Amino acid sequence: MTSTTDEAAGPADALGYEQARDELIEVVRRLEAGGTTLEESLALWERGEELSKVCRRWLDGARARLDAALAAPAADGDPDDDADS
Repeated sequence: MTSTTDEAAGPADALGYEQARDELIEVVRRLEAGGTTLEESLALWERGEELSKVCRRWLDGARARLDAALAAPAADGDPDDDADS
């Protein structure tokens, strides 16, 4: 069985954030436009779920990096932090 959402774009895990987001936008557009068979709609939905998870992993990773970067100055024992004590 082949569909218009074959893994031709490759495994979702191999995509960068922007690629996954752009493909997800296209999947949503196609679902909202209608005109697909039930089987095609289900395949699109499943691909959209995969892409959503990829985007979430990228965003979670970015948040962790930001949190670590923001916490780093406090962990360095910056003497200016104690100036108000």
